Amino acid sequence: MSSGELLEIDPLELQFPFELKKQISCSLQLANKSDDYVAFKVKTTSPKKYCVRPNAGVVLPRSTCVVIVTMQAQREAPPDMQCKDKFLVQSVIVDQGATTKDITTEMFSKESGNVVDEVKLRVAYVSPPQPPSPVPEGSEEGSSPRPSVSDNGNPNASELLAATRAYAEDIQQEKTSENLALISRLTEEKNAAIQQNSKLRQELELVRREVSKQQGGFSFVFVVLIALLGIFLGYLLKK
Repeated sequence: MSSGELLEIDPLELQFPFELKKQISCSLQLANKSDDYVAFKVKTTSPKKYCVRPNAGVVLPRSTCVVIVTMQAQREAPPDMQCKDKFLVQSVIVDQGATTKDITTEMFSKESGNVVDEVKLRVAYVSPPQPPSPVPEGSEEGSSPRPSVSDNGNPNASELLAATRAYAEDIQQEKTSENLALISRLTEEKNAAIQQNSKLRQELELVRREVSKQQGGFSFVFVVLIALLGIFLGYLLKK
């Protein structure tokens, strides 16, 4: 806890139980022990990585405010689980009756001559809490629980089953993506063949009309042309 001049902040280190691909939140408590209205603003070195609600506000005299900091889902774990992100809580005394709407950026500017209290917060990644081990059936109260790992150090059947399921889900997702890509490619080829077929039919109709105008009927050359176009059209449809 930090007992600054304006606000008491707890904790000074934001601890996130790190898990991949999962949003994680922790709370920050700001306590105003004075008789003044105190405005605050929370800043971070990684604004795209964290969501702070509220990131600014007014703490009434002799009251507290809870701030929720949410870390967005991460796809990769940092090296050695070390985090270099930092937070900064700025606070300043404001007029009595002030609200969040009255907060401006200039309030927290030291260049304007304002007295701004600043407290820096660290960020740490911790291991997520482990679920309690289930009590085996038939075990009596007060007896020693059975270990979840066999005597030779190998994982038990439930852990192996969970790992197998996770692997099967990954394989299924990969197959689904491959199938969707194949269906998309076949659909494009089918549409292209249909368009080509329509174009050939139009050209065939033009040729038939042109020959009819010139000779007044079907000729041997026209029959041969029709046959060749039919063979080519059948080849495209089979493809």
